[in-house]
Amino acid sequence: MTPRTTEPPVIEHGGGVWSIKVPIPDNPLGFTLVHLLDTDAGPVLVDTGWDDPASWATLTAGLAACGVAVEDVHGVVITHHHPDHHGLSAKVREASGAWLAMHEADAAVVRRTRAQPPERWYGYLAAKLTAAGAPAGHVAPLVRARDGGRPRTLPGLDPALPDRAITPGELLGLPGRRLRAVWTPGHTPGHVCLHLEEDHPAGLRGNGRLFSGDHLLPGITPHIGLYEDPEDDTVTDPLGDYLDSLERVGRLAPAEVLPAHQRAFTDAPARVRELLAHHEERLTGLLTLLAEPLTPWRLAERMEWSRPWAEIPYGSRNIAVSEAEAHVRRLVKLGRAEAVPGSDPVTYVAV
Repeated sequence: MTPRTTEPPVIEHGGGVWSIKVPIPDNPLGFTLVHLLDTDAGPVLVDTGWDDPASWATLTAGLAACGVAVEDVHGVVITHHHPDHHGLSAKVREASGAWLAMHEADAAVVRRTRAQPPERWYGYLAAKLTAAGAPAGHVAPLVRARDGGRPRTLPGLDPALPDRAITPGELLGLPGRRLRAVWTPGHTPGHVCLHLEEDHPAGLRGNGRLFSGDHLLPGITPHIGLYEDPEDDTVTDPLGDYLDSLERVGRLAPAEVLPAHQRAFTDAPARVRELLAHHEERLTGLLTLLAEPLTPWRLAERMEWSRPWAEIPYGSRNIAVSEAEAHVRRLVKLGRAEAVPGSDPVTYVAV
């Protein structure tokens, strides 16, 4: 779990910007930093936090500490569709009538998620893990959930539909503020960072401030896995998208980064260089492992994680396999690995 901190649940950053630490239940990340931005039309939120009673209570109390009632919220800008960011959006809109804005690529994910019955998602995940070489015992709970008519227990299966689109490169319509959308796919296909093109209130050198969502974090790397879509078999390259997006953000050189987890930080270009080096090192390590043919599951078992594979929980193993697949897909696109013809489940080998 995240170590306890003495920082207050509400952090004032100056210049009409605050952060509220909204808890994520039973998650080592601990909390989502929901950002509050004052505008001439009323307060606007960047993300909303996890849909949980304790999270909702923290969000509303945090707003009150900033002198804002949830009923006053004018709009919500969602960096990406994941439930620790988009989860409370429906409650905020219901309480305030606020608009919800999201990039179209993630809005499409929201529409597909709402349209698919739960058993379709369980079956999709079971089929993907089987194709990746997961053992039958690991896949069995998903098959049982698919066949047993279980309720919608996965988080984020009924997300709020956004009613505004975020257009990359354009300023959002926030009176009195200059907030520009920067499309940063990788963590999700429609992830956006938000560049506040205003002088830093403390006079820090650099180009404004950046609400970075999960794209750029000070001490951890975001999950980069395959984009999930039961109706689309397009071969995407999420890791390639992410690395390209990192370089784009590094060139912005903001004075300060306000991420959705951990803490605010400076020197974004240096952090970008660290992350680029990390993924290059990881790809090089995978090539060593792929000296022999391996399925994505077997590859994930041998990769280095924050804990030994035997201690990684069930759901986190699924995430790890997806991340292994995204890295292998990048190696294949670069011509440094290939699928072994006729292998079932598919295995990959370095070339």
